[in-house]
Amino acid sequence: MTATTPKFQTELAGQKYQVEVGRTHPLGATLCKDGVNFSVFAEHATSVELLLFEEPNDLEPIQIIKLDSKNNKTFHFWHIYVKGLKPGTGYAYRVGGPQDLHRTGHRFNKNKVLLDPYSKGNANALWNRIDALGSKDNLATSMRSVVIDTSNYDWEGDHPLNRPMSDTIIYELHVSGFTKSSSSDCKYSGTFSGVIEKIPYLKKLGITAVELLPIFDFDETEIVREVNGTALKDYWGYNPHSFFAPEASYCYAPREKSPINEFRDMVKALHKEGIEVILDVVFNHTSEGNHQGPTINFKGLGNSTYYHLVSWDRQYYMDYSGCGNTFNCNHPIAEKLIVECLEFWVKEMHVDGFRFDEGSILSRGQDGLPMIHPPVVWHIETSAALAETKIITEAWDAAGLYMIGYFPGYRWAEWNGRFRDDIRRFVKGEPGLVGAVAVRIAGSADLYQETGHLPINSINFITCHDGFTLNDLVSYNDKHNEANGENNQDGINENLSWNCGTEGETNDATIDALRRRQIKNFAAILLLSQGVPMIVAGDEVRRTQKGNNNAYCQDNEISWFDWDLVEKNADIFRFFKLMIDFRSCYCHPGLRRSYFFNGEVNERGLADISWHGCKLYSPGWHDPHARVLAYTLGGFDGNADIHVMFNMYWEDIEFEIPSVQDRRWYKVIDTAEASPMDIVERGKETMVSGDVYVVKNRSIVVLISQ
Repeated sequence: MTATTPKFQTELAGQKYQVEVGRTHPLGATLCKDGVNFSVFAEHATSVELLLFEEPNDLEPIQIIKLDSKNNKTFHFWHIYVKGLKPGTGYAYRVGGPQDLHRTGHRFNKNKVLLDPYSKGNANALWNRIDALGSKDNLATSMRSVVIDTSNYDWEGDHPLNRPMSDTIIYELHVSGFTKSSSSDCKYSGTFSGVIEKIPYLKKLGITAVELLPIFDFDETEIVREVNGTALKDYWGYNPHSFFAPEASYCYAPREKSPINEFRDMVKALHKEGIEVILDVVFNHTSEGNHQGPTINFKGLGNSTYYHLVSWDRQYYMDYSGCGNTFNCNHPIAEKLIVECLEFWVKEMHVDGFRFDEGSILSRGQDGLPMIHPPVVWHIETSAALAETKIITEAWDAAGLYMIGYFPGYRWAEWNGRFRDDIRRFVKGEPGLVGAVAVRIAGSADLYQETGHLPINSINFITCHDGFTLNDLVSYNDKHNEANGENNQDGINENLSWNCGTEGETNDATIDALRRRQIKNFAAILLLSQGVPMIVAGDEVRRTQKGNNNAYCQDNEISWFDWDLVEKNADIFRFFKLMIDFRSCYCHPGLRRSYFFNGEVNERGLADISWHGCKLYSPGWHDPHARVLAYTLGGFDGNADIHVMFNMYWEDIEFEIPSVQDRRWYKVIDTAEASPMDIVERGKETMVSGDVYVVKNRSIVVLISQ
């Protein structure tokens, strides 16, 4: 790109850089052959100033460029070309315009220094969030955007991996918390580079994709509250302010390498080991919060454009997100920003997919009501640049819009909260759930089949970052969030958990053994089910948050991955590892079906799936007391048949086993056994004689035919 039209060209006395008119697109700061083009959308603004800082954290700008509304404004885009400007320069905007809070919602304030919504990097060494409130000038304590050169990076032939969704196993992790503990023994703990150091661990476990909690630039300095003299800050990062910029605090050398390239180094290293990168993205709200929140960028550029406002008093924000404001995703300008952001992360950063936080908000129109064909959802679905990416949604929001099974579009996979709840209740020991459990194991056809969706539209999970860890799910009946300073009122109350006999940590060997068995039961069901499994980092080694089910503000040992647990709970890690291997085995494609079961029969007379109870072909669909379920997966094209038996009753139960023509059954998994007999490696299966098998209480047994 080159600068346009020489008609408007100035070199003001005492000014360092010459300027030209510039172009409307692309938005943001774009490096060109001999300078930088700046463009920003501000529909109702009456004045725009571009502030340039020799170093991003300098107190005073080296040059202030006032954009001319006649020459530097095309429709609602303000633009200018600065000749000779180099990467690393800081910049920001001051934007003037009407303040009409009640009628129009306009919040223009020239005293506020604004970030560029399209910035690829920001500097916040001077930042004071309090000074961004109110009306006073905050130049001395503002954040500044940085001109970033995204070219000249050596990708070494890297590209997104495009692994089939049916073969995907997702591992949700927090970039910083994954290695921040001193137990990680990482040189670059708490950073993108720290993740690189732990790639051998991820490879050994066998997962195929990491899903990173938000890495968009957020205000990591924001103090949520103080508890016992300790400042609690935003840890999870679900309050972004800049969607194109990686979080600089996750870098070890942000000034030398730039967050952009440190992130790319991580992606490239993960890809070399066959691991995809999925980003948890937050487009439903921003860090600017409600009417009492700071002005960072969107409020000062176009408050009425970017946010849902209360129609009868537009100084207030509609809070569908539960976080103070709601991004107006289906306004054409907001839609443009979201789609261009996603395309940037795919084209320039090589990410493989996205998980959309509170994704139901993406379906809300400008009136706040859900749309049949929301433009932003379908634009994401049909974008050629995003055609090979994985798109996953959390199909609900804080205002009660629950869209599991009918989120717009076809490619969108959904976090299946129904799977989580039904399986938790079943393993806990609640009766009468076997029909629901069967539906979940078979891919949740009740949610997806009628609408033309597939099993791969279901992201199956037992736990996620939000809620109990898997260890705590079997160790606590109640949440224990006192450390959050909200009188234990935060976090959900209905966890569908069971502490196995005592609350919290215990030295009782019997209770501990039962908890280990329950963890293995959950892992087995998750990885035996149709759909796409997701595991939370640390569940495979019994990471605990001491009963805290809402650790959003705990940037400490409560949230961090304790690497000492890898050795301490090696048996649980081994079970997860071999369970993943069993699911991924080329001999067991029936565990990774792309389509729902249809009754097809194999050469041995076995259907693709047959359901049983203790007696063959007699599942207790209508038994209100049933706590047992079994099923047989018929193998095709020479692959093994699989027979699974669940006993969630508190006594041992005898199950009938089907006979298979010209084959015998071999035991692979018995969660009641101690390691290493709880699950065996390939080739070490033991033959099962007879036509019955006694399944121990609260355990799962898996057989394969050979």
